Amino acid sequence: MLKVGYIGLGLMGKSIARNILKAGFPLFVHNRSRAAVDELVAEGAAAASSPSEVASQADVVFTNLPDSPDVEKVVLGKNGIIEGARAGLIYVDNSTIKPASARMIAGKLLENNVIALDAPVSGGDIGARNGALTIMVGGDASALERVRPVLLAMGKTVTHVGDAGAGQVAKAANQIMVAAQMVAMGELLVFARKAGVDPKKVVDAIKGGAAQCWTLDVKPPRLFDGNRNPGFKAHMQLKDLKIVLDTAREYNVPVSSTSENTKLFQQMIDAGMGELDNSAVVGVIEKLAGVEIV
Repeated sequence: MLKVGYIGLGLMGKSIARNILKAGFPLFVHNRSRAAVDELVAEGAAAASSPSEVASQADVVFTNLPDSPDVEKVVLGKNGIIEGARAGLIYVDNSTIKPASARMIAGKLLENNVIALDAPVSGGDIGARNGALTIMVGGDASALERVRPVLLAMGKTVTHVGDAGAGQVAKAANQIMVAAQMVAMGELLVFARKAGVDPKKVVDAIKGGAAQCWTLDVKPPRLFDGNRNPGFKAHMQLKDLKIVLDTAREYNVPVSSTSENTKLFQQMIDAGMGELDNSAVVGVIEKLAGVEIV
């Protein structure tokens, strides 16, 4: 059985690591703060003092980190994965980072006989806890098959999208749609309320038709209950949208609606709501319209 390392035990990473452990894989964990490490050690994982130590112990090492610079530092920096890696190690990144960064990291690791897979995930905290994430993978297909049993411990769908960076392109595309849905949902809820119609009844009326989507199925009940706590934090949504915009500029692709949605999420963060759920972008729309949905 593969020995697995997991680095980055945040909102989603800790749940993913726990599901890997539950599936029976020997697990080595490392995190910048110690509490999550201690929690998983109590459940049977082994602690490592650095990314390098994780790499020296494992057959496959995962990371789940906030942004491209964090991943580059943990993989390629001092005491990084590259320093502890043995030939044949497989590195898998569950973070959402720039496709260009994923390709650069894969190239640097390949020079050291380490295969890299970019494998960002979608499904939020709930999907991570339930082992029901959607995983989009870029990189070597044979390496993917070797680590697929581990991926299936954390997700229900694993799709090989293409070469290095392709997983991150797919995740960026995913975030284009997610942001559009969150903003559209906020607009329709505020639109209904301002027009004097119960937004709950509007949702009931439209969610079985052409407007049906995961966001409309899942998010309105939480918002109507006043729950804007994160499954996926708004500041991370903004970070992902900036990746979309940067990559779109790189390839000269017009993304006008995403640009406008990014402005709304920036307003949300500027208003101090960055730790709330990405669906709480409705709060920006409420303020602009001068009405609250509940």
